[in-house]
Amino acid sequence: MNCLSAGKAFVAGVVLLCSAAPVAVRAEENRSPVLLISIDGLRPGDVLEAEKRGLKIPNLRRFLTEGSYATGVTGNLPTVTYPSHTTLITGVAPARHGIVSNTTFDPKQINYGGWFWFAEDITAPTLWDAARKAGHTTGNVHWPVSVGVSSLNYNMPQIWRSGHADDRKMLKAFATDGLYAALEHDCGPYADGIDEGVEGDETRTKFAVRMIETKKPGFLTVYFAGLDHEEHASGPGSTQSNATLERLDVAVGKLVSAELAAHPDATIAVVSDHGFVATDTDISLFRPFIDAGLIKLDAAGKVASWDAMPWPSGGSIAVVLSRPDDAALTGMVGTLLEKLAADPQARIAKVATRAEIAAMGGNPQASFFVDLKPGALAAGFATDTPLARPSRTQGMHGYFPTLPEMRSTFLVMGKGVAKTRNLGQIDMRAIAPTLAIRMGATLPDAQSAALNIAD
Repeated sequence: MNCLSAGKAFVAGVVLLCSAAPVAVRAEENRSPVLLISIDGLRPGDVLEAEKRGLKIPNLRRFLTEGSYATGVTGNLPTVTYPSHTTLITGVAPARHGIVSNTTFDPKQINYGGWFWFAEDITAPTLWDAARKAGHTTGNVHWPVSVGVSSLNYNMPQIWRSGHADDRKMLKAFATDGLYAALEHDCGPYADGIDEGVEGDETRTKFAVRMIETKKPGFLTVYFAGLDHEEHASGPGSTQSNATLERLDVAVGKLVSAELAAHPDATIAVVSDHGFVATDTDISLFRPFIDAGLIKLDAAGKVASWDAMPWPSGGSIAVVLSRPDDAALTGMVGTLLEKLAADPQARIAKVATRAEIAAMGGNPQASFFVDLKPGALAAGFATDTPLARPSRTQGMHGYFPTLPEMRSTFLVMGKGVAKTRNLGQIDMRAIAPTLAIRMGATLPDAQSAALNIAD
C-alpha cells in the first residue's frame, strides 16, 4: 500500500482514538481532595506483572487491590511527555490544548533547545483551573508545562535552561512567592530543574510531602522523571530501570502516606504519559531535506531558509511546511517522504497525511507525520548526520499511539473508589474528567466521558 494513503482501517482507528465529540461532565456532590502522581515512562505491565518481572513495588501494587486500574492507556500523537501530560491535565488532545511536542518549533535553531515550559501556551481549561473553581487550593511539584499557572496556589514548576546554578534562581523566580525558600528551609536544597535522575525525584518527594503537611492542597500534582531518564539510558526493563522504579515506589508510598494523613478521604491517582521500546538506530531526515533543497544553509552551515522542516519527537517526526497550502510544495515533500519510506535504511513505518494527523488530534502545524518502526528514533537537528546510524539511546517513545507498546498507566484508589476494578483499555482523555468529578469539579471541554470508578 502507498505509504501516503490513508487506509480505511487506520483512519477508523485514529478517529476512535482522538476525535470523539466533547462530553459534558457532571460533578458529584462530594469534593474529595485529589493527589495526582505521574511516573514518566511507567509501562502498565510493570505494575500488572510486577512479580513476573521481578519488581518489588508494593506501594504501586496496592492500587490493584485497593482501587481501580486500566490495563493500558491509549495516548496522543506524539506519545511524548509534554503533550501527554497536558492531555492528562485537560482531557483533550494536543490539537485542542496546544502543546503539540516537547520542544517548540525552532527551524533556525535560535531557541537553544527550548521546551513548552510555559502554561500560557495551553489553550484548554486544566484540572488546576477546575479545582480552583470548585473551591480547592491547588499545588504542583515539577509537572510539565506549569510555569505561570495562574490557578495554582503553590507552584514549584518545571523549567531549566543549562544546568548552570542560575537555573535555581530562575526556578525560584517562577515559583510561588516565598514557597521555594520556605520548603528549602525545611527540606534542604531543591533539585536542579535539569536533574532528571531518581535522586532528583527523591528530593522533590521531600518537597511535595512537606507541601502536603504544611499547605494541604485540595489538588496536588507531582511529577517524577527518573524512570524515563533511566529507560532512555539503559532500556526499558533493564536492571537499572527496574531499580529506579523500585526507588520511585518508595517515593509513591511516602506521598500516599502524607496525603492520607492530611486528607483521609483523598482520591490518589498514579498515571504515566507513554510506554517504551528498546532502540538501536538514529534516523535523521535533515540531510535528505537539505539535499532536496527544502532546507538551505548559509556559509556557516546554519539554516538560512526553509520550505519544509522535520520536527523530531522521539519515535516520530512531524514535517512542517513554510507554505502548507502550496500544492506543489506539498507534492514535492510527499514524493520525498515516499522515496524515503521505500528505503529500508530509513526504518519508516508510515507517513500520515494532514487528514490523518487531524483524526489523531495531532499537531495542526504538521502537513505530514512520519512514524518510525520500533527500534528507530528521530535524531535531533544536525546538518552532517547520515540518514541512519547506531544510537547511543537504549529506549524511546514518541511513536504513533496505535503501537501497543506506547500504552501508559492509570491507577486510582481512595474513599468511594471501587476496589479491584479492571477498567480495561482506556483513552488518556478520560482521566482528567474522572478526577474532576472526584473533586466536585467540571471539565466541560473534555473529549471523553469520565470513567466509572465509584464503588
